[in-house]
Amino acid sequence: MKLKAFMLGEKNTDSCPNCASISGAKLDKALLIKLAHSFFVWGSLFRCDYGFSPIIEFNEYQETDIDASPQLLKDMHVFESALKVGFFYYGPRLWMVGENEPLIQLQNPIARSEVIDNILSLYPIKTLSPNENIYRLRINPNNPNEDLQYDSPPLEFLGSGRLDDKNHPILYASKDIEVCLHECRVTALDDIYMATLTPSTDLKLLDLSKIIDEDLTEFESVDLAIYMLFLAAKHSYGTIREISKKTKEAGFDGIIYPSYFSLLRTGGMPFDTTLGISNRKLSQHRDFEQNKIVENIALFGYPIKEEKLQVKCINTIKLTNIRYSMQFGPVINPFD
Repeated sequence: MKLKAFMLGEKNTDSCPNCASISGAKLDKALLIKLAHSFFVWGSLFRCDYGFSPIIEFNEYQETDIDASPQLLKDMHVFESALKVGFFYYGPRLWMVGENEPLIQLQNPIARSEVIDNILSLYPIKTLSPNENIYRLRINPNNPNEDLQYDSPPLEFLGSGRLDDKNHPILYASKDIEVCLHECRVTALDDIYMATLTPSTDLKLLDLSKIIDEDLTEFESVDLAIYMLFLAAKHSYGTIREISKKTKEAGFDGIIYPSYFSLLRTGGMPFDTTLGISNRKLSQHRDFEQNKIVENIALFGYPIKEEKLQVKCINTIKLTNIRYSMQFGPVINPFD
């Protein structure tokens, strides 16, 4: 917390009202609130199978009721005194941790078909045109100058990605090169090659990355169901693959979808709420929430071999600098 306080604080020689020090970095009320949210709320964020929720919250209406080390309690008393707040274990609204009817139905092989049909009708269609570039990376390829090296993987490598299986090849790409690097889990020892690709003709894509308008609660929201699916880990792949296959059957060339690394790329916090309402459902926050999402592109079949995509050029990538932005937080066991 001290490290984060120095990052946020303003260096001056004013006397601190808490400890009377004239050195160091000073925090006013606004910066103290920011520090408390960063360390206790964001720092206690817990990932569920679907969804996220902070373990700790604070407000001016409740007293502190948290088991913590003596050192941490001492720091919390500073916040309590300066901000007149209390820290408590947060009981999230259940939609934040996956209690969403369309999401539950999508996980049921018998019930999912109707929800997928609904998804196909609700989400916008986007055209990927020949004047647009997308990027695809390969790590340590055998023949880096060969165009087909950047097509969908051969049969023996299918079934490990989010949307593909043995009978449903996918070419994964993005317009964001840094996200491509994250998605490929590159290391400093890798030989990294990037193909710049452009469509030969207009390609019809279902855009699952967009926030859609719904007159529904969070428990009924298809928008939140899709958002949670693509932020989930490998246990979600089977469900996403069924959506992908149905989309192809409906005549689409591919899907635009939220990158799993969207929040790491944009620095956004998942499932921000205002008075318990998801900010994704509040029009005044829509653009802010949309900007948290980085678009990935999945194209069906073998679009380079089928001449739907052209390889404009191939380049190497050399990693020269990697930066991390982070949130610190308390050590909390959510199951204690």
